[in-house]
Amino acid sequence: MPDQDPWRVLVGAVLSTRTRDEVTVEAVRRLLKRAPDPQALCRLDIATIRRLIYPVGFYRTKAELLRKMAEEIITRHQGAVPRSRTALLALPGVGPKVANIVLARGLGIPAIAVDTHVHRIANRLGLVKTRKPAETERKLMAVVPEECWIELNPLLVALGQTICLPRNPRCQLCPLDPLCPKRGLSRARMSR
Repeated sequence: MPDQDPWRVLVGAVLSTRTRDEVTVEAVRRLLKRAPDPQALCRLDIATIRRLIYPVGFYRTKAELLRKMAEEIITRHQGAVPRSRTALLALPGVGPKVANIVLARGLGIPAIAVDTHVHRIANRLGLVKTRKPAETERKLMAVVPEECWIELNPLLVALGQTICLPRNPRCQLCPLDPLCPKRGLSRARMSR
């Protein structure tokens, strides 16, 4: 079952890139109050969209992308967020991570959204040995059972934001510590 409305998830995922979570949450709340669907967003002018999403990173560019994205959803998808990865990737401003977040959280379709946390932790745990998120996604799909794909991103993101930090991970607090080979970490970088 999907967590949320696909439009809400899509808007949130687009706004979240290069933006802190607390800023994203407030920007999404303000925007969706005025634009609960693509049709309503298209009725807003770009200046209003910018004002509603400020201070998300790249808010000027994202305002224009959101408008173009909403227009395409209306003209090519009868006003509904597309249900395929290919169609999502064809929308302005949508890359693999955003498409997979929408599939998993908004539509309940198995997909693995790989962000910096998922990429780092999957490599640290030794689940994959990759250099790029796209490679990580492909390899995780091969080793993680499909029924676990949807939950993998939120679990690893939470772990990566609180315990398995890029620098000085808090290994002593990690429930996976006994299983973790700590790839890419020196002893000096691990918090005790």
